[in-house]
Amino acid sequence: MANKLVSEMQLPPNLAHLLAARRLTTAKDVLSLPEVELMCLLDAGIAVARAAVSHVSEVACPPCQTALALLEERVRLGGGGRLATTLRGLDEALGGGIPVGKLTEVVGPSGIGKTQFCLKLALLATLPECYGGLNGRVVYIDTESKFSSRRMIEIGQKSIPQIFRQEGLAQKMTGRILVMRPTSLSDFTKSLEQMKVTLLQNDVKLLIVDSMAALMSTENERGASDRTQHPLRWALSFLKSIAEFSRIPVIVTNQVRSQSKDDGYHYLFEVKKKGDSHGTERFESHLVAALGIQWAHAVTIRLVFESHSGHRFIKVAKSPMSPAVEFPFIVESSGITLLSDEGIDVSGPEITSIRLQGQNILGL
Repeated sequence: MANKLVSEMQLPPNLAHLLAARRLTTAKDVLSLPEVELMCLLDAGIAVARAAVSHVSEVACPPCQTALALLEERVRLGGGGRLATTLRGLDEALGGGIPVGKLTEVVGPSGIGKTQFCLKLALLATLPECYGGLNGRVVYIDTESKFSSRRMIEIGQKSIPQIFRQEGLAQKMTGRILVMRPTSLSDFTKSLEQMKVTLLQNDVKLLIVDSMAALMSTENERGASDRTQHPLRWALSFLKSIAEFSRIPVIVTNQVRSQSKDDGYHYLFEVKKKGDSHGTERFESHLVAALGIQWAHAVTIRLVFESHSGHRFIKVAKSPMSPAVEFPFIVESSGITLLSDEGIDVSGPEITSIRLQGQNILGL
């Protein structure tokens, strides 16, 4: 709840205006400051500073709940409120699917299947609840112009033909997906500022950002100032706030990079595999997520898409509901298909590593 917005706390008007004027926008902004520093920033006495801390703490700190109460709430919400991916093994590992009210990251090299995964989830979220969907609209923020309506319709026709081919249903489902294409971080932040109103007015049940890393890389090249001095922190805080406030799943894709001792940081850096005596070259690289440690700690679920041992894998690298497991998969006309619903246990450094093997993935 540290990311809860001050503007949503229904504070006394004079206090709310004072905090807004000093750009203290979240609970964390207020509660992380020492009293003396808060007094200086607000240009007020100790009583006002303590009143601000008291009001914000009361709203931001959630009440204590027993384990039994949490279990009962999960049963009442039907599995805790989740969007099923229809990949049975993955859904079981995640306790029923992608959780609502949480930030889920999908990270992996280009062309491995992240957008295919997001297209299918966007389609599923528009389905009526009786078919396992969320019966709502989807906001799909497409920062790299990878969204394809034609591919989405193909996935629907091949994966759920009994539903998708019903008269008028395809048009209804695709008409519920709102695609936004910000060209800069400034456009993106403006979109987020309007997002909460859009979510409520349009009955949005899923938000997808594909991809966040693309926006951050261009922003880092240009430099930042004012509120965008820490653009990643601000965007992260706002996305988490949207998930918590609207009780919807928020899914963000992330790119990868690799560090070489000689060459520094590179996106999609490949290292030629030694000892390859075959005519075709094979590559293997150990990669890391592009957005760094701060981002990794903030997401609730991290799904890693990687390639090794001759297969592509979806790895549950971070989840409060599951140990680290991975599932081999292929990409077909119907979207992503697991080759086995039995998760393969992952341990040690393999949990946090992101592997890329083979020369074909980047060309897809």
